[in-house]
Amino acid sequence: MALHLLGVTLDELRGWFVEQGQPRYRADQVADWVFAKDADSFEQMTNLGKPLRTWLAERCELYRSTLTREAASEDATRKLLLTFADGAAVETVWIPEEARQTACLSSQVGCPVGCAFCASGLEGVQRNLTAGEIVEQALRVRRLVRTAAGDPTARLTNIVMMGMGEPLANYQEVVKAIRIMNAAWGLGIGARKITVSTVGLPQQIRKLAGEELQLNLALSLHAPDDDLRRRLVPWGKVPIAELLDACEYYFRHTGREVTLEYVLLEGVNNLPEHARRLAPLARHLRANVNLLRYNPVPGLPFERPTAESAFAFQQQLRDLGVNVHLRSSRGQDIAAACGQLRRAAATSATC
Repeated sequence: MALHLLGVTLDELRGWFVEQGQPRYRADQVADWVFAKDADSFEQMTNLGKPLRTWLAERCELYRSTLTREAASEDATRKLLLTFADGAAVETVWIPEEARQTACLSSQVGCPVGCAFCASGLEGVQRNLTAGEIVEQALRVRRLVRTAAGDPTARLTNIVMMGMGEPLANYQEVVKAIRIMNAAWGLGIGARKITVSTVGLPQQIRKLAGEELQLNLALSLHAPDDDLRRRLVPWGKVPIAELLDACEYYFRHTGREVTLEYVLLEGVNNLPEHARRLAPLARHLRANVNLLRYNPVPGLPFERPTAESAFAFQQQLRDLGVNVHLRSSRGQDIAAACGQLRRAAATSATC
């Protein structure tokens, strides 16, 4: 099998070159072309001799995916559908802002969680992504950033692991991808600019705390009590108290505050009684709460709250002493919520 250069560390690449009878420094040259100079073919690596470029092309690969669909929003959000050779398709999103350039990455093809309101898990999970396939998404978004800026050195500043899949269910590959994106020889993105979102796997949360990475952790809570959460998040069988204990462990060992993510579903989890139950959970964890108005998915029985309703819920939490933010919905006109573009592509392909 060809070596996927986007999914190996620099030390691994150096070792591979030595094993192949090549000088160790060649790894540094190749990594520079791949991660600093955005090379997408070996022919671009002009400081390598042609015989070596041919030799590499026979044994290694760079980009595994093909861009099969792209959608651009009026708010400048861009969504990409990437398809791999086995037919697996994933979404990645570029969220441009004045002060930051963020890539929202997928960790799995589909999703095993099956949140009742989300398109990603409607067909279940097909497979895990490799570290290289995760890094590949970030590099594709950085290309968009550089092209838009007209600057070949423009930076991708932030990563959120909030795309398709449950990142902590693909723990080893996700952590490896993060290390590559964080490394100075890789994408050079600071760990504090990388957020891992999870529905809550306590054992993996504790393990992540020991990785010596200053990552942001976001818990996708979506409900203030166990009964409602089990209905909305089928994987949510772990009691909320146990999840918060794991998050508290993460905070104690990393010093990084945890964020609670909460998608507002009209009449389901956004009533005053829900705010009263959510507030003590957030205060106990000293967590920020990010509210997001639901992006409707055709065929699912949930409604998007009005702006007035969302602001009212936010104010109720503030009155109860919670640090809470209402996130703006990006890319509504291009179905930017998780799984929607992939689902639309699959539907059109079968029509």
